Amino acid sequence: MAFMDLKPGCECCDVDLPPESPDARICTFECTYCATCAAEMDNTCKNCGGNLVPRPIRPAEKLMDAPASTVRLFNPSNCPAHGERAAKT
Repeated sequence: MAFMDLKPGCECCDVDLPPESPDARICTFECTYCATCAAEMDNTCKNCGGNLVPRPIRPAEKLMDAPASTVRLFNPSNCPAHGERAAKT
């Protein structure tokens, strides 16, 4: 069974987005952003142009068999100011 890849951080500003985070936003390709960066991008994915929506929260008991990803994707290029500020720190 395939399951959604719960990425651990925002691709723009690298803020942590644990599996239970209500602030994670994803597109159909599972690109992942924080709510702040998504709002600054008008909820449109900078990679594919798709819409960004709240990421579902995987129940904690399901994380044992279907763990969240530990692979961080950080690519602040073409990100809104929030991401650009984070990239400089």
